[in-house]
Amino acid sequence: MNYRHAFHAGNFADLVKHAALLQLLARLTAEAGPLTVIDTHAGRGLYDLAGVEARKSGEAEAGIARLMAAPDAPAEFAPLIAAVRTLNGGAAARRYPGSPWLIAQALRPGDSYLACELRPDDHGALRELMKARRGVRTLCDDGYAAAIAQAPASGRLLVLIDPPFEQRDDYARIVETLAGVRRRNRAATALVWAPLKDLETFDGFLRDLEDQVGAPALVAETRMRPLTDPLKMNGCALVLLGAPDDMRPALEAVCSWTARTLGEGGEARVYSV
Repeated sequence: MNYRHAFHAGNFADLVKHAALLQLLARLTAEAGPLTVIDTHAGRGLYDLAGVEARKSGEAEAGIARLMAAPDAPAEFAPLIAAVRTLNGGAAARRYPGSPWLIAQALRPGDSYLACELRPDDHGALRELMKARRGVRTLCDDGYAAAIAQAPASGRLLVLIDPPFEQRDDYARIVETLAGVRRRNRAATALVWAPLKDLETFDGFLRDLEDQVGAPALVAETRMRPLTDPLKMNGCALVLLGAPDDMRPALEAVCSWTARTLGEGGEARVYSV
């Protein structure tokens, strides 16, 4: 796999994904009882925005840098902004937290987190970053298979699926993984991130989810531009299974601000399927 998230860390898609993840974690950790989190594609966990990759793409400048300077960002971004400020000691955003850093910060005593990363070099960096964290394990393995094998049969569970979409079967494997996880634990919550290039691909994915998983889902689309060129990443989408009742307004606020403020004729759509 050639994908390196260091080129894309802190871009608009990360803002949507991580703001939504923190909103979801806040709701899940407000409830009594231990929470298990499984992250199928964890990455390195921390990214240097002053590094060669980030500077080459410029995506962080168009994403997190603009969010941190925005006077009108909705309150739903506040936890992400606070996390970035804490990570950088209040200074300008030179480092950006990946999902492992954010999840580990949100864990309570008794909660647990399994972070899976297939690339040995990225897993090495992740393992080093997480080594002092209580309740955290890392695994250098296929995250799809690990999610099914490691999902607890009972109790509260959140599965985060955020693949690089370099493989032709990623959409099929997401559906397969969610079906397997929910066979083991019917109460599982899942948050899936996907790129938006063309609606035919994404709508087909949603149909497969409905047919094979059968759980109602909340879908949040952040369309950064009209979906006229399927070769471009025209936006991103989140699919949330087992969503808390009050997640929809949070997703609407995050996606709408990102599409309008950072996009080019962008729009947001949040709906149930």
